[in-house]
Amino acid sequence: MKPGKTGIARVFDATGYSIKGLQATWINEAAFRQEVVLAILLTVTTFFLSVTDLERVALIGCLVLVLLTELLNSAIEVVVDRIGSEWHELSGRAKDIGSAAVFVALLFSAMTWAIILL
Repeated sequence: MKPGKTGIARVFDATGYSIKGLQATWINEAAFRQEVVLAILLTVTTFFLSVTDLERVALIGCLVLVLLTELLNSAIEVVVDRIGSEWHELSGRAKDIGSAAVFVALLFSAMTWAIILL
């Protein structure tokens, strides 16, 4: 078996794969697009709020957590869909759990914003 690339070549390849993943998610997942737009708007908003730098990091950080969770949920959905289009209890459960993870991240984000701003 031929070993993979190492060093800076590996970093460049990994970066390319990551960009492809972001593009694929942007193109195929409406929820991701909506969350990115909202995250950008809310991130800009943090610079007009009377909050400390640490609070700003928390506000933006929880938005990033939502995006990360959505990316992982999208990956789960793609893998499940790749396995087959017929309904299976475990496939449905995997998708529901991924969706629940996004929901928890959204609740955490809303709670963080509420605690800091109210």
